Amino acid sequence: MSNQSDSEILETLVEVFQTEVSQEASLIKSKLETASITAEVENSYLGFLTTPTSTTLRVKFPLKNEAEALSIIDEYLQTNNV
Repeated sequence: MSNQSDSEILETLVEVFQTEVSQEASLIKSKLETASITAEVENSYLGFLTTPTSTTLRVKFPLKNEAEALSIIDEYLQTNNV
């Protein structure tokens, strides 16, 4: 059983958007922050899937904002035919 409170769980960062393009990650982060959703970009290696220098950028935000954040990301993806 977890010792985390409900409010701590809602503050847990979740990731639902990945890209290798830093401008795209920054744009998504900016769109989320414009909607008052705290967001961060995490940079990590893709590992064996690509060359060792390739990285993927992961946009994360608090679980409590999941529905609104997913809506913003979905709108971006539809608008940009990604």
